[in-house]
Amino acid sequence: MKDEELRDLLVEIALEWEQRFAVAPRITDAIAEFDASRLVGTSIRIDEGRKKEDTAVQRGYDFKKEKIRYQVKANRPSGKHGSKVTLVAKSKNYEWDKLIWILYDTKYNIVEAYEFTCEQYKNLFALKRRLSPSDMRRGVKVR
Repeated sequence: MKDEELRDLLVEIALEWEQRFAVAPRITDAIAEFDASRLVGTSIRIDEGRKKEDTAVQRGYDFKKEKIRYQVKANRPSGKHGSKVTLVAKSKNYEWDKLIWILYDTKYNIVEAYEFTCEQYKNLFALKRRLSPSDMRRGVKVR
C-alpha cells in the first residue's frame, strides 16, 4: 500500500468513527506531520524524515529534511454546528528551524498551510498569549 493510500484509509476510519461515536480519534497531528512532509518535499518514513528511535513526544521538532528541523501544528474544525477554528496551539519551544501550520476542513483536506522560520515565529508571537488562524496567515503561504 502506498503512503498516500494509508493516509486516506486512516482518515476514512477516523471519519467513520466520528459518525458512530460523535468524536473523531486524535489523528490530526499524525496526518499533519505526513502532509507537512509532503509540502516540503520529503517523507516521515523511518530513515527518510525520521529515525527509528523518534517518538511522538520527542522535544523540539517532528521531522527533518536534510538538516532542517520542522515543527508542525494543525487545526481541524469538528464539523458540529457553529464549529470553526478560533484557537491555534502555540509552539512550546523553539528547538526547530521551521514551523508549518495547516488548517484542514472537516474531512482532513488541506484548506491552507503556512510556514515560519523560528526567528520569524518568535518575533511575531513570543509575547502573544493567544494565536488564531489570522495570526498564522502572517507566515509564507505554502498551500
